[in-house]
Amino acid sequence: MKENNIDEFINKIINGDCIEEMKKIPEESVDLIFADPPYFMQTEGILHRVDGSKFAGVEDAWDKFSDYTDYDKFTTEWLKECKRVMKKDASIWVIGSFQNIYRLGYIMQNMGFWILNDVIWSKPNAVPNFGGTRFQNSHETLLWCTKSKNAKYTFNYKTMKYLNNGKQEKSVWDIGICIGNERLKDEDGQKIHSTQKPEKLLYKVIVSSSKPGDLVLDPFFGTGTTGAVAKSTGRNYIGIEREEKYIKVAQERIDKIRIEHNDVNDLKLEVKPPKVPMDKLIKFNYLHPGQEIYNKSKEKIGIIESNGYINDGEDILSIHKMSAKHLGLTNNNGWDYFWVKNNNKFVELNSLRYEFKKNEL
Repeated sequence: MKENNIDEFINKIINGDCIEEMKKIPEESVDLIFADPPYFMQTEGILHRVDGSKFAGVEDAWDKFSDYTDYDKFTTEWLKECKRVMKKDASIWVIGSFQNIYRLGYIMQNMGFWILNDVIWSKPNAVPNFGGTRFQNSHETLLWCTKSKNAKYTFNYKTMKYLNNGKQEKSVWDIGICIGNERLKDEDGQKIHSTQKPEKLLYKVIVSSSKPGDLVLDPFFGTGTTGAVAKSTGRNYIGIEREEKYIKVAQERIDKIRIEHNDVNDLKLEVKPPKVPMDKLIKFNYLHPGQEIYNKSKEKIGIIESNGYINDGEDILSIHKMSAKHLGLTNNNGWDYFWVKNNNKFVELNSLRYEFKKNEL
């Protein structure tokens, strides 16, 4: 049988069962997967808000399974196809809640997936526990995995650090659930999909673990959040969805998206910093002698000397030795430690090297 070409699937939404449709995708052809499978929530009865009105939870047929054995069989089958289509160094994100995340993790580890992180999506505006019978469930868990322990996966550390205000990104993400204009609704004002994920969540997933031009697969495409974010950040996508009502909305949504080129989406921050010494930045007026220099907490450390060294009132040292001194270390990268004020705004010292290089070109 002739094997399909991956180009037949790129930037398309496929209508059908995710397991059967993934079987048609060539093996080792996908760079990243985001999977938001049914949670098997087993909701029983009608949920009511405090005011007595009905709460529209997850009542969809696609979340129904006969028992855990049935659910585990389904999970194993779709994960098997995910693993097959993943490139050797690809990674996969799987999201779930307390109802299913432990089963997902157990099955994935048994299948040989290697867990890199479990990331907590913390929801500041989570739905309350209306009955007051349990704690408010205000988070979901994402498992970030590779198909083997030795995979050389993509992780855009510098980009995520930049997005986190210069601090190492943590595994707890505070992101609100879909509300307002982001929540897709029908003509009657009812939400189209009961578990639509926020674009901010997918943005962090995609930007952190893929490169521009990479192919992102979502086997449970829903209303197309993964495709919308993939397109806007310059990635490609494949969406698989069995419900035609979701596909129509997803396609309309994605058609409106335009690629946004910027240093974050294009991973310009991951490029090795240009080698521009302090004295050269002074020579070309990016810095000047006597200018105050600060640490990350915006505390003044000293002033810049004409040779690019830092004077803290006690010693005159290079940026590396001065930063190490104030951190109590033997060595440290001063470019990542110091900040200066330009036009009354704090900027990272390291950013001036990129600016110099850009203007030089």
